[in-house]
Amino acid sequence: MYTLSIYAQIIVAASVAYVWIFRYDNIVKEFKHYGIPDLLRNLVGAAKIALSTLLIVGIWYPALVLVSALLMAGLMLCAQAAHVKVKNPWQKFVPSALLLILSLFVAGVHSGLI
Repeated sequence: MYTLSIYAQIIVAASVAYVWIFRYDNIVKEFKHYGIPDLLRNLVGAAKIALSTLLIVGIWYPALVLVSALLMAGLMLCAQAAHVKVKNPWQKFVPSALLLILSLFVAGVHSGLI
């Protein structure tokens, strides 16, 4: 399970980094659509990039992973709520739902529940 957790950490971190660094223009449009202020968008982005970094560093320092994964899961849960708020089609829910599940899996492995 621990090896699967490392793969999940990499997938979550790489996905978040890709979206928030290389597809930032899309993020700006989505947050405007959700009615979320620019300051909060930037704080969420900084938090997600920092947590992604901690998930990668956690490969070598596992003590960093549990809290990072739980916080990332919390942000993904907020993303799900934003999709519900604007009544997006189910396809828009899928990416953050998958990252939520992977983050919870990582947290479960590092907490000893899985």
